[in-house]
Amino acid sequence: MQNETAIRDLIARTCLALDGNDYPAYLKLCATDFRYRITAYSPEIRKDMNWLEKDRKGMKDLLDLLPKQNMDRTPLTRHFSLFLVEPASGEGCVKVTSALQLFRTERQGGDTSLVAVGKYIDEIRVDAEGAAELVDREVRLDTRMLGKGYHVPF
Repeated sequence: MQNETAIRDLIARTCLALDGNDYPAYLKLCATDFRYRITAYSPEIRKDMNWLEKDRKGMKDLLDLLPKQNMDRTPLTRHFSLFLVEPASGEGCVKVTSALQLFRTERQGGDTSLVAVGKYIDEIRVDAEGAAELVDREVRLDTRMLGKGYHVPF
């Protein structure tokens, strides 16, 4: 039960850090061997698509460039629901599957719309003291039409 609380807290903190554009805080939650991917399945071509793949250094480089990007700066809000926590192959690691919904709220008028739906498929390492860190995150999207201007990791 304590591990599940640490896991839920870690996932929530990753969402809050990204929602607040606090990229250093996000990276502090990630292990040194962290890996990140955005994937989707295309029924049109009957294949998995890999839209983004980065290690921790690659993520840092990407996040460092975001303030310089010409992009849509409408605030995003991530909402997750924890589904499954299962043993993983790494020592002290668990595989966690969560539902993900991503919303955007317009600054002018406050209209909120759904941007994307998918899953977080995370590998999380929990140490003996119960501290958790993100080792691997696959953002598996159901939504394939994202529009323009989103460079921020989901």
